[in-house]
Order: sequence, then structure tokens, then C-alpha cells
Amino acid sequence: MSQDLTQWITEVRTLQRQLADTQKERDQAYNSAANWRRLYETEARQRREETAEFQSQLEALQQQLAAAPAIEASDLSGVNSLQGLQQHLDGLVQRCQELTDRLEAERQAHAQTRQTLTAALGDTFDALK
Repeated sequence: MSQDLTQWITEVRTLQRQLADTQKERDQAYNSAANWRRLYETEARQRREETAEFQSQLEALQQQLAAAPAIEASDLSGVNSLQGLQQHLDGLVQRCQELTDRLEAERQAHAQTRQTLTAALGDTFDALK
């Protein structure tokens, strides 16, 4: 009987250790999830701030563009030849392409960051299960 009691006590202690280990792993997973959530929220806040900044830049550029016909007309008044006009147009097209490339690069960086953080957050939540 004392052997049975010793065996039961040993088993209870083993189960208590396993429970403590499992609780420790759970706490670590919660901490990891909280950390990833914080990182995701920080990244999201930065992206929102960047978006607001880009939006204000876009509005400023649109205002400049609205005022630009007069400026462009004065710029073009100095162009006397078709070749000069073509060069000016080429410069504007190149600037437009550069801005388009920068915008696309920013969109891709944003998508990659969102995908990476979402995957990491998902992995963390899966680890909690």
C-alpha cells in the first residue's frame, strides 16, 4: 500500500511539474503574441503616418499642379523649337515615371511588411493553441 501511495505521489508531482511547464510555455507564448501585436501596431501606426504624410504631399503637389499651367506656360515660352519642347516633355515623363516607381516600391514594401507581420502574428497565435 505504501508503494502505491509513493507511486501516486510521484505521479502527482510529475503532473504538477508538467502543468507548471505548460503554464510557463503558455505565458511565454502570450508574451510573444503581445510582443508581435505591439510590433504590428507600431508598424501599422508608422504606415498610417506615412500615408497621411504622402497624402499631404500629394495634395501639395496637386495644388502646385493646379498653379502649374501658368508656370508651365512661362517655362514653355522659352522653348522655341519642337526639339526643345520634346526635351521638356521627356523630362516631365521621366519625372512622372520616377514618382510612379517610388510609389510602387513603397506599396510593395508595405505589402511585404504587412504579410510578414501577419504571418508572424498568426504563427504566434498558432503556438498558443
